[in-house]
Amino acid sequence: MVVDDHPMWRDAVERDLADAGFDVVAVAADGHQAVARFPAARPQVVVLDLQIPGPNGVEVTETVLRHDPSARVLILSASGEQEDVLAAVKAGATGYLVKSASREQLIDAVRRTAAGDPVFTPGLAGLVLGEYRRLSEPAADDPDRPQLTERETEVLRMVATGMSYKQIAERLVLSHRTVQNHVQNTLRKLQLHNRVELTRWAIEQGLDEPDGPA
Repeated sequence: MVVDDHPMWRDAVERDLADAGFDVVAVAADGHQAVARFPAARPQVVVLDLQIPGPNGVEVTETVLRHDPSARVLILSASGEQEDVLAAVKAGATGYLVKSASREQLIDAVRRTAAGDPVFTPGLAGLVLGEYRRLSEPAADDPDRPQLTERETEVLRMVATGMSYKQIAERLVLSHRTVQNHVQNTLRKLQLHNRVELTRWAIEQGLDEPDGPA
């Protein structure tokens, strides 16, 4: 699903994605259209501009992910400001690409977003990682910091390496629902909001490494 209030840009993105073999199931010119069309279209990926007539891209991201947590949102925006990037990620966006990106970068970003991989325009990932490092430092000095169970840590390591819930469930011989519950418990303990934030935190803690700290 492509959401952008500029017709020429929206049509160009739709055409590029269709030419690359993607099935564009819906387009929208503003936040209201996006929210209204999302339930029937059920897109796997939403390519979404931030600066659209209300509700804006951040609000649309929150709304569609409440409706379908399995959906992925790739922000495609003219803004590369830290405030906009962090707001989008905290709302649940999987990736953030600025509009100066090439057609090839967009297509690659959509493919990776569909697979659940966090995707950022070069330079923006550092902003996000820096923010989560800053947020995690006070907690590290807090004696009351919540402790993860051995199983939660094991699941978190796999999340940090980019494994899907299905892959984690198969590896640990658990149900998909049990893996989801472990992730939700971890999010609650760490006061994070979604899997993208959790992945950032895990990478910052070195949990993406095979012998990373517990």
